[in-house]
Amino acid sequence: MYELKTKQNDNSVIEFIEKVDSPKKREDAYQLLDIFTETTGFEAKMWGPSIIGFGSYHYKYASGHEGEAPLVGFSPRKAKISLYLSACDPARESLLNELGKHTTGKSCVYINKLADIDVSVLKDLIEHSIKHLRETYPDQ
Repeated sequence: MYELKTKQNDNSVIEFIEKVDSPKKREDAYQLLDIFTETTGFEAKMWGPSIIGFGSYHYKYASGHEGEAPLVGFSPRKAKISLYLSACDPARESLLNELGKHTTGKSCVYINKLADIDVSVLKDLIEHSIKHLRETYPDQ
């Protein structure tokens, strides 16, 4: 059976951020920590070795695959900062059009630096993602 690798753990969020090589990326990570904490009302937790997540939800797909995941989160990676937001949120595309300089993957939004985006739009994306996930997975 498949074992989910990205699980919530008790590793220190601050220690993880302190290990980020780039001083600018480390500064952005601290600002994102404040933004996500303020917007979600959740305490930051480490998920796996490198994702800072906020809140959690239990998902179960039609295939039977299920698990726990953070409602939203971010990771200050070497190349770019990954923002973990609901990929299926209907408001996502219109908000991304207003976000600023970014790229997207299947479920991530990637930014080079915080100064490239509109923080108020990021806050809207965070709020919409949480609302969408709570509506999609209401039994939390």
